[in-house]
Amino acid sequence: MSAKDLLFEIGTEEIPARFMPKILADLSSYAEEELDSAHIDHSNVKAECTPRRLVLTVMDLSDSQKDSVELSKGPLRTQAFDPEGSPTKAAEGFARSRGVDVSDLKVQEINGAEYVVAEKREKGQSTELVLPHILDKILKKLSFPKSMYWADPTVRFARPVRWILALYGESVINVEFGKVKSGCCTRGHRFMGSGPIAIKDTSEYKKAMKDNFVITDPDERKSMILRGIAEVEKELGANVEAAPDLLEENVHLNEYPVVFYGSFDKDFLEIPEEVLVLSMAKNQRYFPVRDKDGKLMANFVGVSNNKAKDMRVIREGNERVLRARLYDAAFFWKEDLQKSLDDLANELRSVTYQEQLGSVYDKVQRTKALALWLTNELSLGSIRAVVERAAVLAKADLVTSMVYEFADVQGVMGREYAKKAGESNEVALALYEQYLPRFAGDSIPSGFAGALIGLADRADTLAAIYKIGLEPTSSQDPYGLRRAARCINEIIRGLPLDIDLNKLIEKSASAFDMDRDMIDRIKAFVRLRLQVQLREKGFRHEVVELVLQTISNRPLQAFRMAETLQKRSDEVWFADLITAAVRVKNLLNKSGSAPEDVDLSKLVEPSEKELYEKLLLLEGEARISVVKFDWEKLASVLSELAPVIAQFFNDVLVMDEDISLRNNRLALLKKCQDFFLLVGDFSLLK
Repeated sequence: MSAKDLLFEIGTEEIPARFMPKILADLSSYAEEELDSAHIDHSNVKAECTPRRLVLTVMDLSDSQKDSVELSKGPLRTQAFDPEGSPTKAAEGFARSRGVDVSDLKVQEINGAEYVVAEKREKGQSTELVLPHILDKILKKLSFPKSMYWADPTVRFARPVRWILALYGESVINVEFGKVKSGCCTRGHRFMGSGPIAIKDTSEYKKAMKDNFVITDPDERKSMILRGIAEVEKELGANVEAAPDLLEENVHLNEYPVVFYGSFDKDFLEIPEEVLVLSMAKNQRYFPVRDKDGKLMANFVGVSNNKAKDMRVIREGNERVLRARLYDAAFFWKEDLQKSLDDLANELRSVTYQEQLGSVYDKVQRTKALALWLTNELSLGSIRAVVERAAVLAKADLVTSMVYEFADVQGVMGREYAKKAGESNEVALALYEQYLPRFAGDSIPSGFAGALIGLADRADTLAAIYKIGLEPTSSQDPYGLRRAARCINEIIRGLPLDIDLNKLIEKSASAFDMDRDMIDRIKAFVRLRLQVQLREKGFRHEVVELVLQTISNRPLQAFRMAETLQKRSDEVWFADLITAAVRVKNLLNKSGSAPEDVDLSKLVEPSEKELYEKLLLLEGEARISVVKFDWEKLASVLSELAPVIAQFFNDVLVMDEDISLRNNRLALLKKCQDFFLLVGDFSLLK
């Protein structure tokens, strides 16, 4: 069989850059699935894209499907044939339903019984005939965060489809989608390319695209951008801050990326750095530029989708746009500085937090009270004044013009306005760090004041939102309670702070009229987030379950205990202890009951005497280890017990014929189980 390549291009209006990574993954995987399902041999499948096109190439497609054999199971042999071997009506009916002659039925053993089966062989169709159906299915399977209708009210896509190119070798594959019919033509770059471009063969496509200023491979476009950035860095003697997300966005915003750099007035460098970076990166997709000392320079690097004869035109146009944005930022900065932070904090009285929960000012008061309670709980009286002042001003920047315009700089502006107002560095830092971590992998607060305010704020949010019945569902979490609970655990672990979560939740709930069931649901919710976080850190499922039985109310200790158990889990004693715990549990369950007290006079074997004495010796140490959160000491205690209990099981028959000995040994095992439960159910680790 000869093989040809498939080229399938869907031309569209510009698709948002954030859609592209998922589209590429889906396009290639759906193509693999559909071709394999159709029994068409092929080699490499590759999905590429630009803002205006999705491109699927499949190499070496066979010219037809593989022949297939469909095997259908019929009645039992004894039902299909009479004692003389003649087919019954059941056999004839089965053969007729499968479109085969009764003489073609075969007998096959299936699951220990003999059945008649029918084989129906189908010759594979031409690939050219089945490709229209396959490509149509791939298109209809693609999904997007947002989609739209255009010419055909029955078809949705990320953006309107304008052309379809579908070639199998030199043959056009007929596909229609959204009232657009496929052909052999594509289009070049919107501004620099020519009109419709006829592609005679799949091998011509790449060259035709490059000749018309379209680079379909995102990796190649990324390389072009990185080379351009390197040239700018060399020319300016600077470092371009090419954040991966921003770089990826620029890759998917341009069909033919051209790197340029521009500048802005140095006076704008007086604006807080985060605002400048946000204005460049988020609003304009520019890369900030820093000098060799890491200080922001009055330059930016942009990526244009147009290779102009004179790039000065591109540069000057972008400089004008950025200048206008920075003028606005400078105006907001100066305007906000006209008000005191205390005045801004008082304005929060008129800002609604949630219609059933009052104003943001009310929330600030609850947060302040909770943060001061945490200060006392953790014996951090030395920072009480900082916590109190920072808590009062915590949300003051929410009513500033700068935060209204640039929501992402909340906290940043609180810090900067506090510095300008003469607040202490500790207060200013706390105003910023209360929001950390803002996302997965973000840094945690470096100071206690910001950490305590952040914990208090999130704990209050949990209690408040639960109070009004808006707890998260599997599909909705509008107030970000999962993130809040996760951040609480991360802050406690990372700083570190040894906080009892149950007490924190109880205290936050005390500001509302909450019943016990609701408070318990909040505790269970936070516990579940802790469980997820422990698993994400690579701790074994069983270790996590054991830890949460012991210390779920203290995230810091939960992580430390898990680290100790996981570290020691490869040692011989650990496996022996688990085996013993399982045997203890099984024997006690089997017996149904056991005496509470061990009769010392009935300890006749040396190993059972040793086990009893060892339990007496180590029980106190184990209790103290758990109370003091000394997990290494606890591991040492357990490692000392493990060989003794293992020896007991080697030497002693628990279920002795002598009932008095049996009951006494069960009482000893009950003592072992009570010892284990000081830590948790070790049998879960099996």
